Amino acid sequence: MKMKQISALTLGVAMAASSLSAFGETDKAKLTERLANASAVVNEIMATPDKGIPGSILAGASCVVVVPSYKKAAFVVGGQYGQGVATCRTPKGWSAPVFVQLAGGSFGFQIGGQSTDLVLVAMNQQGLQDMLKNKFKIGADAAASAGPVGRNAQAGTDWKLNAEFLTYSRSKGLFAGINLDGTVLSQNEDDTRTMYGANVPYAEVLKGNQVTPVAARPFVRTVAKYFVIAKANN
Repeated sequence: MKMKQISALTLGVAMAASSLSAFGETDKAKLTERLANASAVVNEIMATPDKGIPGSILAGASCVVVVPSYKKAAFVVGGQYGQGVATCRTPKGWSAPVFVQLAGGSFGFQIGGQSTDLVLVAMNQQGLQDMLKNKFKIGADAAASAGPVGRNAQAGTDWKLNAEFLTYSRSKGLFAGINLDGTVLSQNEDDTRTMYGANVPYAEVLKGNQVTPVAARPFVRTVAKYFVIAKANN
């Protein structure tokens, strides 16, 4: 009788472990899909240079955040929420990504809903430091500006002087700067734990101290392909 009880217990533990493993694989598959979607967003934006992110911004970026299919729904009180990925430039190249979430709210007489892709670009060392925090509010903890588009960004504009972040949106094929003041960017610790097997500190990953997982390499390569520092003319 005892042997049967032990066998049943062993079987139950094995089944539970199998279920947890399958659940973990499902979660990791979702993260891999998000990384693939983020790569697609960058590729599609840069496919049209005349309407994409200007070269001077690509060259000067410290960090890049991509949030595919950021949701905005409203009925009197509006809410916004999205899941994305972020990588930062390091002396060794672009870092492994961290998983982030962007959340905010808006109030007013609104009815409707929409989904858009977002790209946030950190433009200076302060923007990088903000990215290394666990959580910050755009516009309050970090100055942000709707980013310019096209082959060349105009010199002397406010964003070049003041903005730590440039913000962009792509909806229904159109790409333009967007105002995201008031939204909060934070690390998704659960997703980080799923991808890396532990809750690796945000700063450690973005400083380049974490090996890029195989599933994340296509996204990092996509960012590295476009966000390059222009070579000086000889």
